[in-house]
Amino acid sequence: MYAVAEPNNESRQRFGRKYVWGEKQPVIGQEFKDWKSWLDWEKDRRSKLDGSSSSTDIGVDGVFICTLDDSHLEIVQAIAPLNLHIMCEKPLALSLKDILLASKAITDASPTSPLPSKIFSIGHVLRYSPHNQLLRKLLLIDRVIGDIISLEHTEPVGWSHFAHSYVRGNWRRETEIGDGSLLTKCCHDIDFILWLLCSPPPGAPVDYPEHLPRTITSTGMLAQFTKANKPVAAGDSTNCLSCPIERDCIYSSVKIYNDLCLAKGSTGFPAHNVYPEIEDVLSKHGMETAKKNLLDILAQDYDVKTTRDENIALRPWYGRCVYESDNSVCDDQFVTMSWGNDPIPHSLDIGSESNTQSPLGNRGSKLATLHMVAPTESQCVRRGRISGTLGEITYDGETISIFTFGTGETKKYSIAPPPPEEAESHGGGDYGLTRAFVRAVDSVENKGWDVKKAQIEILGCTLEEAIRSHAVVFAAEEARREGLVVNWKDWWARKISQMLN
Repeated sequence: MYAVAEPNNESRQRFGRKYVWGEKQPVIGQEFKDWKSWLDWEKDRRSKLDGSSSSTDIGVDGVFICTLDDSHLEIVQAIAPLNLHIMCEKPLALSLKDILLASKAITDASPTSPLPSKIFSIGHVLRYSPHNQLLRKLLLIDRVIGDIISLEHTEPVGWSHFAHSYVRGNWRRETEIGDGSLLTKCCHDIDFILWLLCSPPPGAPVDYPEHLPRTITSTGMLAQFTKANKPVAAGDSTNCLSCPIERDCIYSSVKIYNDLCLAKGSTGFPAHNVYPEIEDVLSKHGMETAKKNLLDILAQDYDVKTTRDENIALRPWYGRCVYESDNSVCDDQFVTMSWGNDPIPHSLDIGSESNTQSPLGNRGSKLATLHMVAPTESQCVRRGRISGTLGEITYDGETISIFTFGTGETKKYSIAPPPPEEAESHGGGDYGLTRAFVRAVDSVENKGWDVKKAQIEILGCTLEEAIRSHAVVFAAEEARREGLVVNWKDWWARKISQMLN
């Protein structure tokens, strides 16, 4: 890690000391107040090069884009001409049009090929956890339950996590066209399902076709966090610190951020998101000062009668009553996808074979559902059930259980837990993606690998797959808003035609 661009000074210094300059002082080109400052510096550095290089003009090979969602397109378009390897947080952008514009910027940097000339990775981290990689192998290579017939996948967001991020936080509002938490919270769950049911299996030849979905539909609503559900005893209060029932409410911001976090010495998520300087203030000035500053932030509020809506939307309001917030995204949603029979030549088939195996393999008719639900005990610990022709699999992020119909036996795989800091990051998926991205970049830059080879064999996700996963989300959201069953092939053709026109 060579440099960091971060507006918050305390966060930038903490990151820099840990990953960039250590106990030394940063040198020129290692810290920037924002990404635009780095971009200007990098362009200036390149303009001064005369074909020679020295230790003072070393550039970077790749960039991690870890900013808020609405900035991704602008950053990708700005840095793509630099021809750097890019890892971008999900979602890539907030509309199908912007997704395609980002894709165009990436491929335009490679004028001689329709494929990216550098590694491009998206933050679809569920592909990279040890649990999910074993699950995919068992399904697609070992075929332990035969051909897949049905998949039920649940994302339990967590009662307090949803309130923090999707009621009070940065992701509480739908986009201008009405896309919401399915995009910001679950686009990588949709990608996970497509990775299992649509993408070519591991080891497939380059000409192995995707098994594209036939139909997509969705139902969902904002059911819990509405003014209609506000306890009568809370009266007209809009902020927890002035609420007469604050001590009785499980969604009290004082309870969530102080009692359950700061008071117990925890300064990570979610308290850090509310008060980024909390760790430094606690260590330097003590608990009393840290608590006072935290409560001052939580006390900040607005009056809808006197505050412009665009100003309300600009920032999170972590002390706001969850029943009085300006949130509009679904807190309960289902997505259903169907596939039809789509056979391929037997020579392209992958995986274990048996005398009783269907000639369709895993390309027969099948259904998949995603359920995103807010009020749950588990926080983002995905679970699911997959039914096949020969058996059934259940999974929960730690254990995979296989029941075989023919024998009546159950076999369990317990996944060795990753280190605690990795386990908290999508079961190790965040770290797995980061390692894969770095390995892919290293293989291209230092080992002579072709970009396409590294993209497929190390990252295991192409730009086309990333675009498709996002597009399925937009199709599902359109289906939810309009009460439709979307035909995927027709929908995609229509959208591309609209974009071209």
